Amino acid sequence: MIVLGDQLDLQASAFDDFDATRDAVLMVEAEQESTQPWSAKQRIVMFLAAMRHFAQALREAGRPLHYLRLDDTAPGSSLLAQWQAAVARLQPAQLIVTAPGDWRVLEDLRTLARTSNIPLQVREDRHFFCTVREFAAWAKGRRGLRMEFFYREQRRRHDILMDGDQPLGGRWNFDSDNREAFGKSGPGPVPARALFEPDAITREVIRLVHERFARHPGDTAPFAWPVTREQALSALERFVRERLPLFGAWQDAMWLGEPWLYHAHLAAAMNLKLLHPREVVAAAIRAHQDGSAPLAAVEGFVRQILGWREYVRGIYWTRMPGYLEMNGLDAQQDLPAWFWSGDTDMACLREVITQTLAQGYAHHIQRLMVTGLYALLLGVAPRQVHEWYLAVYVDAVEWVELPNTLGMSQYADGGLMASKPYIATGRYIQRMSPYCKGCRFDPALSTGDAACPFTTLYWDFLMRHEAMLAGNARMSLQVRNLKRLDAPQRQAVSERAAAIRRGEVTGCANPREAGSAS
Repeated sequence: MIVLGDQLDLQASAFDDFDATRDAVLMVEAEQESTQPWSAKQRIVMFLAAMRHFAQALREAGRPLHYLRLDDTAPGSSLLAQWQAAVARLQPAQLIVTAPGDWRVLEDLRTLARTSNIPLQVREDRHFFCTVREFAAWAKGRRGLRMEFFYREQRRRHDILMDGDQPLGGRWNFDSDNREAFGKSGPGPVPARALFEPDAITREVIRLVHERFARHPGDTAPFAWPVTREQALSALERFVRERLPLFGAWQDAMWLGEPWLYHAHLAAAMNLKLLHPREVVAAAIRAHQDGSAPLAAVEGFVRQILGWREYVRGIYWTRMPGYLEMNGLDAQQDLPAWFWSGDTDMACLREVITQTLAQGYAHHIQRLMVTGLYALLLGVAPRQVHEWYLAVYVDAVEWVELPNTLGMSQYADGGLMASKPYIATGRYIQRMSPYCKGCRFDPALSTGDAACPFTTLYWDFLMRHEAMLAGNARMSLQVRNLKRLDAPQRQAVSERAAAIRRGEVTGCANPREAGSAS
């Protein structure tokens, strides 16, 4: 059987009926998985360290294992090439695998089976509440695939936070009680992040990454992510006890020098299958039942897992492979080079990108309403945005990252996921964070040398897409506000936006200079 780098679960379906006297496991580290996309060092360490710890768990469980390390493979090797070589050497009678998360990997497995003339059995991935077939049945015939309606059906189906046939507390969501901004005094003392000191296995991986991927962006010095099942369970317990009670209120807030705040930091462990979403949701619900976390916080957290995470997986698998190429706004701009360095005069982007490259992490509002918003307003080609997100975050696997980036953030699917583009001026960032203090740009201005690029590009975005947006009821107020701009003001906005796109305002113009060698 073949175990992929994001299937690190001893109870995975591929192990059903596993017989150690006749079966064996194949795991492969392939360099191409770290170079396409051009992955940041923290992400590479996360995957390789977790894989090597899982290999140790397999050996301890007495399961025969063939494990190919990067040290054993040729530079530039692909998963498919390594699988083909291993199959030719081992001559298995059958290939068994839990359904992969990525379309490309599934196609490679099918190619492997075809070229090797060996039967391939793909088994259901049980790490989800909803199967792809069930999502497809829900989506069939619907004009719009809105997450909120899917989420409500999931709540009913699994009897989660329900009171009979009604939502617990009488409401399906508690957004009005959540998503506040910190006051001027900031978040105050924040619980320490759950840290896991690298052991000998992880330290070996870190040395390997420094040597083999020296030119890649990011840093490994602060690496402290959970890379084993035991560490992931500890991180879950810490979150529920220390952060969940205030998660809802501050889930959209941002603060300088505070990357972790009240978020869970569990996505990487869940996406590598070190944690099951059912146990994560159950832990949050128990916290409400025992009175240690309010319903608003628990519902907001559960919605991200039971609702959003399941929803984006369904979108991915029912729309691929064509989804990857969608570009509903015909965005063609190159991603700025400083996305690989954080070297920009914009304080918010400098803070978020620098944090991202150092930690391999940014929370969802930093991704959606700082880096993602800027790329959307600038008009960056959505595939380039997708490849950047996939490269820099330790929790990034394509099935969850691609719909979030291309659909939710960049509106490149033409509104399949989001009912409107999520656009805002720099004033949104000013309201939700202290990033604008001390920045040389003024979020209240759209033109002139001090104008905030977010604000300039917001009005430019409205002008460029005015005809399309006029037909969207949720954008009507913003489009009406555009009428306030006379011809000279529009011209000034367009000229300032053009200068921003040429790299004359915010940083380097050449997108290949600072780290993207792909």
